[in-house]
Amino acid sequence: MGIPTDDVFPRALLESLDRDPEGIAFEHGSRTTTRGELLDLVGRYTGGLRAAGLGPGRGVAIGTAVTPEGFAVFLAAYAMGCRVVGVRPGLTAAQLPHVVGDVDALVVDDAVGTPGLLAAAGSATVLRLGPELEGTPERPVARGNPDDVAVVTFTSGSTGAPKGVAITYAAMSAKWWHRPLTDPRAQELAAGYGRFLLFGTLTSVVMQEHLHVCLMSGGTAVIPQGLPEFPRVIPELRVTACLLTVARLHHVLDVLRDRPVDLGTLRVLIVSGSPVTPHRMAEAFERIGPAVRQGYGQTEIGLISMLVADDVAGWPGALGSVGRPWAGIELEVRDADDNPVPTGVVGEIWVRTAYALKGYWRDEEQTADLVRDGWVRTRDLGTLDERGFLHLTGRARDVIIVNAIIHYAGPIEQALAAHPDVDQAYVVGAPDERTGEAAHAFVVRAGDRDPDPDDLRALVTTALGPAAVPATITVVPGVPMAPSGKPDKRALLATLPTGVFLSTSARRANGR
Repeated sequence: MGIPTDDVFPRALLESLDRDPEGIAFEHGSRTTTRGELLDLVGRYTGGLRAAGLGPGRGVAIGTAVTPEGFAVFLAAYAMGCRVVGVRPGLTAAQLPHVVGDVDALVVDDAVGTPGLLAAAGSATVLRLGPELEGTPERPVARGNPDDVAVVTFTSGSTGAPKGVAITYAAMSAKWWHRPLTDPRAQELAAGYGRFLLFGTLTSVVMQEHLHVCLMSGGTAVIPQGLPEFPRVIPELRVTACLLTVARLHHVLDVLRDRPVDLGTLRVLIVSGSPVTPHRMAEAFERIGPAVRQGYGQTEIGLISMLVADDVAGWPGALGSVGRPWAGIELEVRDADDNPVPTGVVGEIWVRTAYALKGYWRDEEQTADLVRDGWVRTRDLGTLDERGFLHLTGRARDVIIVNAIIHYAGPIEQALAAHPDVDQAYVVGAPDERTGEAAHAFVVRAGDRDPDPDDLRALVTTALGPAAVPATITVVPGVPMAPSGKPDKRALLATLPTGVFLSTSARRANGR
């Protein structure tokens, strides 16, 4: 059966699956799912979603494990033109209603369908992944309205109330991986996705983006059985393409120092989530080879730039950068008055692309601050050098990226300050060999006794989840001030003993 031609996402992927029905789309242990079987699943789930009253513009939240069936539900909802909301694991009871409280239906499987999630969905129709979701089979056709919101991806929730990044069907249709690949860098990248390691969560915008790259290029998504053990999983599953956080890259390099691991199948290893130090990138190129790439991007925009081995071979100064802007990306570095700055001058990075977000879901104030005249501010600081490489120098926003997850300092500070024995609380991020960055908290006591650190950690856990708990909590007599009159967080960080960053992250990694 042919898929009707239409430019709306996910038309191109549906056509790709239909052209090669015998090709393997997913591999999970001894089980394989062909591209034709995946398309058939999408058709059956489309019928089930339609029977539940869903269609263009209707909201459906999806919380499933990483399975072919889970992805088929996403694809069916997109084909129908729904507003799709992925339910990220680890959301707190306070955050769940903010994420799923505005949808018409919730699709879950046994791995994700917890009582707390079901309660947060309120009056939404709950659909279980399985036979009950399979309706009368339909031919999946892309029916999305270009101006409608296709997906709302919620941030980590470190703000207390996660922000919903809303991307339209028009923007999804303009994604570089959904269009014919004309950029040589994109063509070379996609050619390496013969066997893409799919793990973590399907709600990850980065993981879904690269899953689409894999399937659009005719590759197979390989799902590990259980948590993947790096780097051993790469030769075991003959992986050719993989995503890693900075923390996982550090682990892989640590292992490779002690014993050789055959990574000969690897063609693409993208490291993202936080900047990689130049000496670590140099080591990665040396130990792993040209498969390594550093990607810089944001949920609001997608992939912004990429650094590859050939860049560094052509000019060693590129090693401290995050590469050149990616296909379809316009980039400017601006001063505080929104004027472009000269080459080499630090400013805020702004991006314009057809596939950026429309705005934050039902938050006009934050959208107006983020999107201006078609340009999106990244709130990151950096420079462009004379060869067009982008160098990150800091953040215009006060965030800490731990294991590739953004955590805002303000809400953590507020949670800590809620303790009766705390007068003031300050949180600052610092580089960490294991987690990319780590959060360090400093509190000024309110009375004669120090607050109990376990009580402080419990407050943060309750408010924002365990991932937001600082690596260290230090009681200080007061807070130094910067010349501007603001608290000098960097001076606070300098009061920690030498070596505390590695030792605290190591203790956390060992469960202590």
